Amino acid sequence: MTLDLRSKIRDVPDFPKKGILFKDVMPLIGDAAYFAESIRQLAEWSRPREPDLVLGAEARGFIFGAALAYDLGAGFIAARKPGKLPWETVEATYALEYGTDSLEVHRDSIAAGARVIVLDDVLATGGTAKAKCELVERLGGIVAGALFVIELTFLNGREQLAGHDVHSLIQY
Repeated sequence: MTLDLRSKIRDVPDFPKKGILFKDVMPLIGDAAYFAESIRQLAEWSRPREPDLVLGAEARGFIFGAALAYDLGAGFIAARKPGKLPWETVEATYALEYGTDSLEVHRDSIAAGARVIVLDDVLATGGTAKAKCELVERLGGIVAGALFVIELTFLNGREQLAGHDVHSLIQY
């Protein structure tokens, strides 16, 4: 029997600001059986795409991404805020509701032709995911898929990822 992952997502009203209903995945991560089931489902979708690498952004993308990479026998790439990685980096900037933000990866983290699953906990407006896809492609990698635990469909984030294979385990 497949566990109902949705049952372990906690709604947090007015976080990070008033009017937002935050979908908290930490209860899912904190339950061994549900966390294992989420990784199993992510891997089931990823495996046929034959990824060499999984790219996840801090912080929850590290948790899911590293576990998924291990399950797939793939490497893991950490996408971080500027100034957090110790070697030469490439950067992608993306729009936020109130400005811009950026992510960086090491310049040598993706070999030309490497197949990469771009993973995150939530697909909202799609800006962060699009920036991660751009980083993969700028370094010569192939986005094998964009994968999410949760998708907030009413924010139309998939539109930012047009041309990419997109999948989410839970939709709201």
